[in-house]
Amino acid sequence: MTIQWFPGHMLETENLLIKEISSVDAVLEILDARLPFSSANPFVDKLCKNKFRLKVLNKTDLADPEETILWLEYFQKNRIPAVSICGIQPTHVFHALNDCVKKTSRNKARKLKIMVLGIPNTGKSTILNTLSGKKIAKTGNTPAITRHPQRTGLPNNIDIYDTPGILSPIIQPKEKAYLLAVSGAISDTAFDYREIALFAAAMLIRRYSHLLMDRYSFMNTVPDDPTLLIEKIGAARGCLKKGGVIDYQKASETLIRELRAGKIGKISFETPKDYENETP
Repeated sequence: MTIQWFPGHMLETENLLIKEISSVDAVLEILDARLPFSSANPFVDKLCKNKFRLKVLNKTDLADPEETILWLEYFQKNRIPAVSICGIQPTHVFHALNDCVKKTSRNKARKLKIMVLGIPNTGKSTILNTLSGKKIAKTGNTPAITRHPQRTGLPNNIDIYDTPGILSPIIQPKEKAYLLAVSGAISDTAFDYREIALFAAAMLIRRYSHLLMDRYSFMNTVPDDPTLLIEKIGAARGCLKKGGVIDYQKASETLIRELRAGKIGKISFETPKDYENETP
């Protein structure tokens, strides 16, 4: 299956960012802490090559804390500024902002302009709301809620710009597209839930079988077969058609929803070891 999801406003956003990037002093690139490599858009690398950029691994409340530490070490090893935060925690968010401010060269006689960039559903608007102390940006688990850039004035002579999430028009390799779909960065209408659930189930069996046992205690053992895992979850959750036949669509949706919400546990979808031969 090929996943393609690039709404028209994303192209408009790319063109706008190319025009606006010269007027900002620094960039906060918001990544999903569960998949810091796959949630980075290569377009941002090109856009920000002459700007200070801080990679912010958000949603640490959902990610495996041990893997998050390894990711921070990975970025440090490659001399890439990075911090990890939970976007609803003010102390976390202001720590990231202050780190960015300290490391940014600027004319202190004028406002410091910081742009917030990232793919959809990484929590950019949540971070902006936390910084402002009030709800000024729409948030939710649906990707592409923010459609237009939004400027917000902060204390200490800082302006911060929230921008719509942007994905690459073509997402390669296929596994990266699957990871993004599992995380919720791609609209649910763009993929087959059953195929994505099989991908997620295989990952969970391989890396987090102990969490599967804790969440789905009705299982005596975790099956090696992803299809069987989905069947067991579907049967236990009442995802059945007439005659007691498993409704694979509903069972798949159940697994993905619980994974995204953190109900299975704190889970990272990828590790630095997966990208030992890749350039960050």
